[in-house]
Amino acid sequence: MEMDICWMIRLLQSFQGGKSMANWIDNMIGFVSPERGAKREAWRQNMEYMRSNYDAGGHSRLNANWRVTNQSAEFTDRYDRENVRARARDLERNSDMMNSVVGAFKRNVVGGGYNLQITTGNKKINEQLQAAWKKWCKKRNCDVTGTQSFMQIMRMAVERKKVDGGIMLVKRYTELGCLPFQIQAVEVDELDSSQMIAKNAGNKVVGGIEYNSYNRPIGYWIRQYSLDGFSVGEPKYLEAKDVIFYFTKKRPSQVREISDMSQTITRIRDANEFMTAVSVKERIMACFSVFIKKAIPTTGIGRGNQNSGPQHDYEGKTLAPGMIKEMNIGDEAQVINPTGQSADASQYIKQMQRLVGAGQGISYEATARDMSETNYSSARQGSIEDDMTYQEEKELLIEIMDEIYETFVISCYMAGMVDIPDFWEKKEKYMAHEWIQVPKRWIDPLKEANANKIALQTLQKTFQDICSENGRDWKKQIDSMADLEAYAKGKGIDITSFIYTDKKNDAAKSSKKDDKKKEEEVVSVGNNGNNTKRK
Repeated sequence: MEMDICWMIRLLQSFQGGKSMANWIDNMIGFVSPERGAKREAWRQNMEYMRSNYDAGGHSRLNANWRVTNQSAEFTDRYDRENVRARARDLERNSDMMNSVVGAFKRNVVGGGYNLQITTGNKKINEQLQAAWKKWCKKRNCDVTGTQSFMQIMRMAVERKKVDGGIMLVKRYTELGCLPFQIQAVEVDELDSSQMIAKNAGNKVVGGIEYNSYNRPIGYWIRQYSLDGFSVGEPKYLEAKDVIFYFTKKRPSQVREISDMSQTITRIRDANEFMTAVSVKERIMACFSVFIKKAIPTTGIGRGNQNSGPQHDYEGKTLAPGMIKEMNIGDEAQVINPTGQSADASQYIKQMQRLVGAGQGISYEATARDMSETNYSSARQGSIEDDMTYQEEKELLIEIMDEIYETFVISCYMAGMVDIPDFWEKKEKYMAHEWIQVPKRWIDPLKEANANKIALQTLQKTFQDICSENGRDWKKQIDSMADLEAYAKGKGIDITSFIYTDKKNDAAKSSKKDDKKKEEEVVSVGNNGNNTKRK
């Protein structure tokens, strides 16, 4: 019989192989001969132990249910992208913790907005482009729908990237604004994933995006919708040069977006479910009810069931503060007051918020807005670490704003709003610009101001650096200071005595020290003369 089993095993191994086959064979041997099955399992485990050099790569009991495979980024994301996005949007609508994370990124990545500083080197052109940009940023000029200003579109883009994973900004050339150039925001849902045939020969379409042989986007297939949200007609093809796809790419094989909140939405939902359960429990514990215990039945046969006097009905009656009620003879009111220990939800929710913040690369204080456990130093350190996370998002956003501004400059030239004869020859020069973010308020203004003063005096920072950190143009700052001083002087006020008080005090102290030093030198000379005479 043992020879037959061995022959059967060899026969099965000749047709199939792999670990699943080996497990089936082990199970069969263990059924026929438990002793041999136990020996095979012991030797197999010893072989696995010797083979695995990493605990994380082993197949021990602790990792038995950890089943993973290596696949391309698009294959990994494709089947979960829609579901993850839908769940993230549901939490966006119903979760305060979700909105605390999204709001933290929106406040810090965009915040009060960005100021444009044009640096073409030509003052006249700078002023013309600055005035045109200010006018174009209004909602009726920059947005094809006429409902959002430029910075409002940027805030929405950051929000949609965190929740949906990305957003597309399409360049539209219309006559609806002050320039023949506007922006249209398109959600990632509108990419037609069912499109399979490429417009250009030799290209491929993946997830509604057409790529060339180098996986570079060539065009986007956009579904067409009616106003009520129903898909109508064939998808429309947009060339890649007119589409800005705003999303984070984490792997070389990634071609489309995945929600930035994918790694934390499960914890956010757990926290929501926990708080719902705690809320129900607390409401039950807060309830106060009364049951009426009747000593004499209301119906029956016999003399004992006949009550003299009026009978009171309790149906539909409720309790009210200060009420006085008359009950039937023999009836007794029994109070039901649920008791129990109140759940301490604060520590659990605080820990969940820490984990959610850590998963997004920001601190607990940034998401919970709870500064009760921080001092100035810890708050400052946490803010610095958070800024490093926000800086990655700012880098992506600034690249988008750069492309939009460059298209704006070309549109201004084509529309004749600026006169630049050598524009195409020196295009890069006339597109030169910088973005200065509107700064956040200081935590401790006195300490921050003193730190800037010391950094400026020790040449660790320049005046330009300090102005940039405060969201100002250093040239305009100097012009403003000069205008203030000239205006005050014309009114007979020495404004410098108020602004430069510390410098004057330092100069006065230095002058007093010099006078005192001279006096000491004179006294020393006089003493030497007296000594000479005495000698």
